[in-house]
Amino acid sequence: MNNPVANPPVAQPFVHPVVHLQAPSMLVSSSLMEETQRQASSSQYTDDLIGAAIFDLSGLPKEYFTTAESSDVSWVQTIFQALGLQSLLMSSLKLDGFRHAVIHGADYRAVVVRQKNRYTALLTRQTSEALPESFIQWAQEFEPTILRSHPRFSAM
Repeated sequence: MNNPVANPPVAQPFVHPVVHLQAPSMLVSSSLMEETQRQASSSQYTDDLIGAAIFDLSGLPKEYFTTAESSDVSWVQTIFQALGLQSLLMSSLKLDGFRHAVIHGADYRAVVVRQKNRYTALLTRQTSEALPESFIQWAQEFEPTILRSHPRFSAM
């Protein structure tokens, strides 16, 4: 596997990324109807993905997945940099509980969530629609290694 940190890609799809960091907030438990909507959205969310990357807890990229729509992995470098910035801000400001970050590019947006043993970045098309909270909840529970056997994705 090529290390995108040691060999940075030439193309930069995220020309001027905007990073939003959010610490945890109290979440109201889902009603049965919200749970049903989230399950229905789950398969749609997987269909909306055009890339994914797995980072260890120190922010180093471990594995990434591409689709025919987005075979350029230069966005992984931007996520690596954002995780470094997040770590610096969290320690400098004495904050705990990184929840997620959204990095907006010209054509794509990446949602980075902290999971138990890793950070997972999910690449989707940039839209004018707000990112639904149900997507963040789904992303926090998403198992990115299932993409290894998904027909649309190639592991890098």
